[in-house]
Amino acid sequence: MDLKNSFVHHVYFWLKNPDSKEDLQKLVEGLQALSVVKEIKAFHIGKPAPTNREVIDSSYAVSWLNVFETEEDERIYQSHPLHLKFIADCSMLWQKVIVYDSLQF
Repeated sequence: MDLKNSFVHHVYFWLKNPDSKEDLQKLVEGLQALSVVKEIKAFHIGKPAPTNREVIDSSYAVSWLNVFETEEDERIYQSHPLHLKFIADCSMLWQKVIVYDSLQF
């Protein structure tokens, strides 16, 4: 997959109830429903890998990686009804969210 000139949006979620399999499943299902937004060209729903090095933070519960063709597509996604529904339906599940957006050099 060629990521040249893509806009990458990577979100990390920490659950309020990290031991709740139900909360984890609801968050993953919410992201799966969100993945149909047409501006998303590729996505990945992930969990911490079993790696252990000093520079790795594996304290999050779920990661959500999106690739957009343009920064404008990512802006459209931010206000898309499915994204707003996801926030309304799932925001009570997380205690912390960190977002990393990046553009290629």
